[in-house]
Order: sequence, then C-alpha cells, then structure tokens
Amino acid sequence: MIYVYAVILTLVNLAAWFSILFNLPGTWVMVLVAAVFEWWMPGEYMFSWTVLAMAGALALIGELFEFGFGAAGARHAGASKRAAALAIAGGIVGAILGTAVPVPIAGTLIGACLGAFAGSIFGDLWAGRPMFRSVTAGRGAAVGRLWGTISKLVVGAAIVILLGVAAFV
Repeated sequence: MIYVYAVILTLVNLAAWFSILFNLPGTWVMVLVAAVFEWWMPGEYMFSWTVLAMAGALALIGELFEFGFGAAGARHAGASKRAAALAIAGGIVGAILGTAVPVPIAGTLIGACLGAFAGSIFGDLWAGRPMFRSVTAGRGAAVGRLWGTISKLVVGAAIVILLGVAAFV
C-alpha cells in the first residue's frame, strides 16, 4: 500500500511542479503534501525529517531565485521600484492570459514574460521616465522573469526527484 501512496504523492508533486508555470507556489505545495503524507501515515515513515527539511530549503531557494532574478533583471536594466512591482503583477496577469494561447506550456511562460515587460513599462512611464528607458527596463524585467521561472522549475524538479526517491526507498 505504501507504493500506492508513493505514486499518488509523485503525481501530485508533478502537478505542483507544472503549476510553477502559472505563478502558483508549486514548490511549497510539494513540501506541504509530503509533510501531510508523513503526518497521515506516522508508522510508515515515508520521509525523514532531513528529507523534509531539504525539500523546504530547496523551496525557499526556488523562491529566492524567482524573485531575485525577476527583480534583478528589472533593476539591472534601470527600472524604478514601481516598475519592478508592476512587473511582478504583470507577470502574474500575463501568465493567466498566456494560458489561453494554444501553445500549451510555452503560452503561459511567454504570457508571464510579456506581462512583466508591460508591467515594467507601465510602472516606469507612471513614474515619469522616458519611453526608451522604460522599454529597456521592461526588456530586463521580461528576461529576469524568464530566468526566474526557469530556475524555479529546475529547483522544483529537484524537489520532485528528492521526494520521489525518498518515497519509494
């Protein structure tokens, strides 16, 4: 029966990993689901506390990468604080709208990058900056968003593998 739970956990973790593309907290969902499974089956010892702590640390690293790359991309290109904040909001809206694009996975990521681009431009224009500088900052926000999402997907894949191996061993 433990292997049935391990398969269910792995499938849920894969769904959570996929949700990272939609700006959802997929890495934290993976850690939460693993902790719930460990709590739910106390005699089975599916995970050690070390594995759960490592998964939590990886989730935190993934968040730091995502926000760090996103903010660094915008700020490195000269965006204002308002533009950086609106780039994050625009990335979320863009990811939601990009989901409607017929390209299944790429549509969401492209939408998130375009939303970060548009949000950053709007924020800089709102702050009174010239158009050329705003577009440059928007491009930096879009590139930062792309690398932030990719890095969080890589960290999420590491969590899926870590928890999957620990569940089946």
